[in-house]
Amino acid sequence: MKARRNKKQVPSFRKLLKTSKVKLENKLKNKQFKQQSTLKKYRKEQRKLRQAVKDAVSKKPIPLEDPKEKRPGKRIEWEEEEEEEALPLDMMDEDDLQLMRDLGQRASFLTRDLSSSEPVHAKKRKHESIIEKYEKIPRTLQTAPEKELIHLLPIKDKSGIIPQTREKPVIDSNKDEEDQEEEKGLEEEIIEDSIPELTLEEHLIERKKKLQEKKMHIAALASAILSDPESNVKKLKELRSMLMEQDPDVAVTVRKLVVVSLMELFKDITPSYKIRPLTEAEKSTKIRKETQKLREFEEGLVSQYKFYLENLEQMVKDWKQRKLKKSNVVSLKAYKGLAEVAVKSLCELLVALPHFNFHNNIIVLIVPLMNDMSKSISDMCCEAVKKLFKQDKLGQASLGVIKVISGFVKGRNYDVRPEYKMLKTFLCLRIKEVEVKKDTEDINKPKKFMTFKEKRKTLSRMQRKWKKAEEKLERELREAEASESTEKKLKLHTETLNIVFVTYFRILKKAQKSPLLPAVLEGLAKFAHLINVEFFDDLLVVLHSLIESGDLSYRESLHCVQTAFHILSGQGDVLNIDPMKFYTHLYKTLFKLHAGATNEGVEIVLQCLDVMLTKRRKQVSQQRALAFIKRLSTLALHVLPNASIGILATNRTLMHTFPKTDLLLDNESQGSGVFLPELDEPEYCNAQNTALWELHALRRHYHPVVQIFAAHLIAGAPSEGSRALKPGLSRRTAAELFETHSVAAMTFNPPVEPLNSKRKDKVLQGDSFLNEDLNQLIKRHCNEVATQIPLDFTKYLEPSLR
Repeated sequence: MKARRNKKQVPSFRKLLKTSKVKLENKLKNKQFKQQSTLKKYRKEQRKLRQAVKDAVSKKPIPLEDPKEKRPGKRIEWEEEEEEEALPLDMMDEDDLQLMRDLGQRASFLTRDLSSSEPVHAKKRKHESIIEKYEKIPRTLQTAPEKELIHLLPIKDKSGIIPQTREKPVIDSNKDEEDQEEEKGLEEEIIEDSIPELTLEEHLIERKKKLQEKKMHIAALASAILSDPESNVKKLKELRSMLMEQDPDVAVTVRKLVVVSLMELFKDITPSYKIRPLTEAEKSTKIRKETQKLREFEEGLVSQYKFYLENLEQMVKDWKQRKLKKSNVVSLKAYKGLAEVAVKSLCELLVALPHFNFHNNIIVLIVPLMNDMSKSISDMCCEAVKKLFKQDKLGQASLGVIKVISGFVKGRNYDVRPEYKMLKTFLCLRIKEVEVKKDTEDINKPKKFMTFKEKRKTLSRMQRKWKKAEEKLERELREAEASESTEKKLKLHTETLNIVFVTYFRILKKAQKSPLLPAVLEGLAKFAHLINVEFFDDLLVVLHSLIESGDLSYRESLHCVQTAFHILSGQGDVLNIDPMKFYTHLYKTLFKLHAGATNEGVEIVLQCLDVMLTKRRKQVSQQRALAFIKRLSTLALHVLPNASIGILATNRTLMHTFPKTDLLLDNESQGSGVFLPELDEPEYCNAQNTALWELHALRRHYHPVVQIFAAHLIAGAPSEGSRALKPGLSRRTAAELFETHSVAAMTFNPPVEPLNSKRKDKVLQGDSFLNEDLNQLIKRHCNEVATQIPLDFTKYLEPSLR
C-alpha cells in the first residue's frame, strides 16, 4: 500500500503576507484575552489561598450551634420535642462527657456538616477545594500576641501547593522617630550649606545666564519646526510647555518670548486653508504614507493652535481677575505685561489668519477688549479690527466681527466708551458703492451652459460631443481660478450693511443722547447712499430734529448735514424733498469753524460743500451760490493756511460751476438792495451787491500757495494763461489740498522752494565792507598800548558851570 500523502500543504510566504489584517488583530486579541484570563484565575487562587491560611492561623474554634438561635417556623414544634427527649447533662455519665469534650477539640467535628449523613472520615474527593482542605486543619488557640505575617509566593510540588509566609520584623517606633528627626536635621544643614547667599550683581549675572540658555532653547525648537514642520510638529508641544516656566527669576520674560515665538511660528507654518475634522469613512479608508503624514501634521497643528489660544485667553483672564496663583511665580504687576503680549499676539493672528480655524473664537476674545479700561489694549484691538476690515476683500471675516460688535453694543445697552472708537471701526469697511456692484455684475455675468434638450435640437452628435468637452474644460478653469463670485460678495456686503444700519438706527431711536452719536452720524454720512429709499423720509426728519434740538456739537451737526445730502444725492434724487433748512444751517454756522491748530471740522465742511453745491448744481440757485462764495472768502481770512487753500479751491470750483458768479469780481452792484452779511438766509442776503475784497488781502498772505490761489481767483480763475494754476494744484480736490498742505508740524508742507537768482554775487567777508581810511584808523587804535590816565571830569564841568 502506498503511503497516504498529506494533502494539507504548508502555506507559502506570499499567502501568509496576504493574510488579512483583521485576522491578525483577532489572533492577537485572543492571545491577550487568554493571558488575562489565566492571570485572573491565578490571582483568584492566590487570594483564596491567603484567606484560607489566614483563617487557619488566626480564627478561634467555631462553637457548636447555639440552641437559642431562631429556627424556621415550621420546625419549631419538632425541635421542642427533641429538646424534651434530650437528656440533661447531670444525667450523663462522666465517660460520655469526656468523649464530647474530646470531639469538640477535633477538626473533623468542627468542620463537619451535622445535617449530612456522611461518615466522619470520608475519603477525599479528587476535586476538593483548597478552602475546604485548609478548613479541616485543626485550630489552635492563640495565647501569644498575634504576629503580622508577610505572604510570599507559594511553592507547588507533587503533594500540592505549599504556602510560604514570613514574620514581619517589629521595629521600635520611638527609635524610628528619633532617626527621622536626625536625618531631617542633617538634610537641612546640607541644604543651608549648599545654597550660598548671592549678591545683587551675582544674581543678575546668574539670571542673564539662565535667560540666555532659555533663549537658545526656544530658538533651537523654533528653527527645527520651521525647517521641517511636518516631522517636527510635536516640538510645538515642547515649546508650548515653556509657557508654564516656574523659575521666578526668568518666568515672565520666558513666557513673553514663547508667546511671541509661537505666534510667529503659527503665522509661518499654517496652511492657506481651513482644516476640517475627518469623518469616520475617511479614517477607515487606506491612504498613502504621504497623505497619512500630512493628516497627522494637520491634526497636531490644529490641536496645538487650540491649546495656544486657550493659554492666551487664560493670561488675559488672570490679569482681569488680579488673583495670585498658588505657585506665586508671576507677580500681580507682571500680569499686565503678559496680558499685553497675549493681546498683541491675538491681534496679529486675527489679521494674519482670517481663513484658519478658531478665527471666530479670536473675534469673541478681541471685541470685548476694544472697550477695555486700558487705553493701550483697546487701541491695539481697534487698530487690528480696522486693519482686518481694510484687507478683507470678500467680506466673510468682516461680517463675523460686525455681528459680534453689534451684539456687544446691544448687550451693554449702548454704554460703550466713545473714546475707544469701537463704532468708528465701521468706517474702514471695504464695501463698494451700488453702481460699482452693478458694473461688476454686467462684466462678470455667469455663463449659462446649454441643457441636453437645447443641444439635441440645435447641435449634431459630433458637435454635442465637442460642446460637452468644452463645458467640462470651462468648469475646471473656473474652479482653478479660485476667485469668489460677485454674487457671493454682494450677499456678504448686504448682510454686513444690514447689521451696521440696524446698530445705527437703534442708537438714533433709543439713545439720542448717547456719546456714540458722533460715530453713528459719521457712519451714516459714509454709507448713506446705500440706505434703502423707504427709510429716507424718516431719517431726514430725525436728522433735522437732532440739529434743531441744540444738544449736538458743531462737528455732530455737520455730520447730520453731510448725511442728509448724501441721502439726497444718491437714490434720493427721485424724491421731492426741499433741503433748504440744511443749507441755512450750514451757512449760519460756517463762522463757528475752529480756526486754531486743530482745524476741527474743516474737512467735513469741504465735503459738505462739495455734495451740497457742486453735485446738486441743478437744484442750487445763483443767489445761494453767491452767498456761499462771499462767506467762504471772508472765512479764508481767519483760518490756518491749509484751510484757506481748501476754501479757495472750493471757491474756484464754484466759480467754474456757476459762471455768472464772476460779478463778485466787479465793484458795481447788480440790482437793488444792500448786502446784509449778518443775515442767516443765503437766498435773501443780497450777495450780488458786494465784491470779493478779501482776495486782495489774501494776495499778500505769508503762505505762497495762498497767494497763488488769491491771484488766480482775482484773474477770474482762468484755465489757461499766465494766471492759470499748475496741474499739481488744479487737479486736486479741496479736501486733498487741505491734507497735503497741513501745518500740524509747524512747517510749510510741502517746503517752500528757495529763490535761486541767476547772477551769483561774490560774498564779501571781514574788512572788505569798510572804507580804506576807516580800516587804517581802526588798526592804529587797536595797535596802541593802553596807558592808564586818571579820569578827571571836574575840569570839563567847571567851564560849563561858569
